[in-house]
Amino acid sequence: MNKLQQLWRDNRSVIIFLALMFMFRSAVADWNDVPSGSMQPTIQIGDRLLVNKMAYDLRVPFTTTSLLKLADPERGDIVIFVSKAANNRLVKRVIGIPGDVIAMHNNVLTINGQRLVYSQPNANEDDNSVLLNEQLDNIQHSVKLAAFSSGRDSFAPVTVPAEHYLVLGDNRDNSADSRVIGFVPRAEIVGRASTVLVSLDHDNYYLPRSTRFLAAL
Repeated sequence: MNKLQQLWRDNRSVIIFLALMFMFRSAVADWNDVPSGSMQPTIQIGDRLLVNKMAYDLRVPFTTTSLLKLADPERGDIVIFVSKAANNRLVKRVIGIPGDVIAMHNNVLTINGQRLVYSQPNANEDDNSVLLNEQLDNIQHSVKLAAFSSGRDSFAPVTVPAEHYLVLGDNRDNSADSRVIGFVPRAEIVGRASTVLVSLDHDNYYLPRSTRFLAAL
């Protein structure tokens, strides 16, 4: 006991700082590493995302228990969720909210009977993929399509159940999203990402990408 008391006296400020930091990361804001390309071109492999954990809920620190619902995810939000179906922490874009009827045909989405508007930018990323701009409500973002069908480019109309969301990766032909893991329960969503803190280029000795520092998503 005396040793513990001495440890506390000698390191009290450090211990308090660490406790507050972990509580802050758990309940207010955190960062999320992106190890895969499922959200390209919006999010690159090696991006560290700033995660707003109070975007939707005020939670008990170190738990997923919601004390107060602050808002609900909206179409176009980039959300971080802890998926039981995938047994992993994932980053995807919300496409369908509760009650929406969603369908996809040849990578063209239809929401509640309305076909989304697509346009093609001036240049594609490479010869093996196609980039399109997708208009999702008031959010325009880029999606990446494979040059050849992956078998995930179409699905029949589905209705998003209450307290669930349909999410997709922006890299449409290379993403294990709701087409694989099903609808995402709202309780699994832990935050929203809108900013890249820093990005490390895995193909260039992990050097930072200067153009992505504090880049908006």
